[in-house]
Amino acid sequence: MEKPRIIIVDDDRDTRELLALALESENFEVSSAANGLRLISSLQLRRPHLILLDVNMSWIDGFELCKAVKKNESFRDIPVIFISGRGEPEDRRRGMDAGAADYFVKPLDLNKLINRIRALIPVSESEEGERS
Repeated sequence: MEKPRIIIVDDDRDTRELLALALESENFEVSSAANGLRLISSLQLRRPHLILLDVNMSWIDGFELCKAVKKNESFRDIPVIFISGRGEPEDRRRGMDAGAADYFVKPLDLNKLINRIRALIPVSESEEGERS
């Protein structure tokens, strides 16, 4: 049975590692990218079921990166959740306008985040059978 794949895009290594540990303990397969360029190349290699994306990054900010992913035919259906230290209503609105499924402000409530991820990633038929 395949685990749902999540990619964490954040230029802060501590954040990536903390999130990866939390998600792996919830049975997700996690990969990470330090910036948008790495995300784009990894999307080609191994398509994730969901992208966790920081807003403040070098090279290209999360809002622009999300728009770029959503413009691409092959990847536009992958849900994006922003994780950001920026919690102003304007930031949240920009995130949703860029195509994000949700916007979480750091420090993260991991339980809420994991519940939201589970709601966004469709469970395959085989997993349904195993649960009942």
